[in-house]
Amino acid sequence: MAHVDDDLLRATLAAVAPGTELRDGLERILRGNTGALIVLGHNRHVEALCTGGFPLDVEFSATRLRELAKMDGAIVVNNDITRIVRAATQLVPDPNIETSESGTRHRTAERVAKQTGLPVVSVSQSMRIVALYVAGRRHVLEGSSAILSHANQALQTLERYRARLDEVTGTLSALEIEDLVTARDVAAVLQRMEMVRRIGEEVRSYVVELGVDGRLLTLQLDELTIGLMDDLDWVVRDYLPADHGNEDAVARVRHALTELNQNDLVDPAASARVIGLGDGLDSGVSPRGYRILSRVPRLPGSVFERLVDHFGSLQRLINASSEDLQSVDGVGEGRARNIRESLTRLAESSILERYV
Repeated sequence: MAHVDDDLLRATLAAVAPGTELRDGLERILRGNTGALIVLGHNRHVEALCTGGFPLDVEFSATRLRELAKMDGAIVVNNDITRIVRAATQLVPDPNIETSESGTRHRTAERVAKQTGLPVVSVSQSMRIVALYVAGRRHVLEGSSAILSHANQALQTLERYRARLDEVTGTLSALEIEDLVTARDVAAVLQRMEMVRRIGEEVRSYVVELGVDGRLLTLQLDELTIGLMDDLDWVVRDYLPADHGNEDAVARVRHALTELNQNDLVDPAASARVIGLGDGLDSGVSPRGYRILSRVPRLPGSVFERLVDHFGSLQRLINASSEDLQSVDGVGEGRARNIRESLTRLAESSILERYV
């Protein structure tokens, strides 16, 4: 349910982002020093709350929204905000619905949003702010400059965390080559991956809210988070218990990481338990080889899986000769040579990065 609510808030923020017709209309209302109450969606539940006013069913535009906001009453638009359905209507939500607001317009907006499940926009004439009421939450729109400042701070944090993630994954690679991995090392990588993901999601929410003003941020965000979820899946598949290495189990681990609270996320034992490594953080563990093999170029997925199934561990893969590799279905002489050379090169570079 929380995930659905987050998606609805994000979709609403995208609908009112700079560059949209709705945002243009809201800014016109603010400049005109008038208030407004706008329901973003129309269905039988909304219609049941409407009394008075008049039906319109006209094409949505920023100028029409501004002119209609001069009248008392609420404005109702359709779900994709392409048509204005009603104007100057009074909304009568259930008075028993709890609200923390004090002003009449804001109390109505919060109650209508809770009762209908649709986003409601309230423009305050006296305070000159635009508030969104979505899924029981209130979100005040800020100007692009303020949002951009928050986003840049979050992006700088993301850069630092990504650099730290690259360090711990590099260390994990070297330890895997030397067969010295402990549960603590795996937990450290999972922690950093989840931290990077969460900060990335925060930056992405700013990008959505910035609309056309967030295009450059999108490029930076994509560069810092590219391949993150694929790498997470490889780590999970490498270290999950042998009888839980299927796709459903991987998805459950990924979900369990997202559910960790902040205190648990900084506790290595919590991340270790999520993947099924127990509480013995200093106990040795061995990877199957998924993550290292994923870095071998031009290796088909079917061959990839057969190699892991055949050898069972990264150490056996590293020590396998070309003849051993060719015993796997789909691995000919050329592919065996490519795998052998790639694994050797990866092993050498990982150890050099750790000790030089």
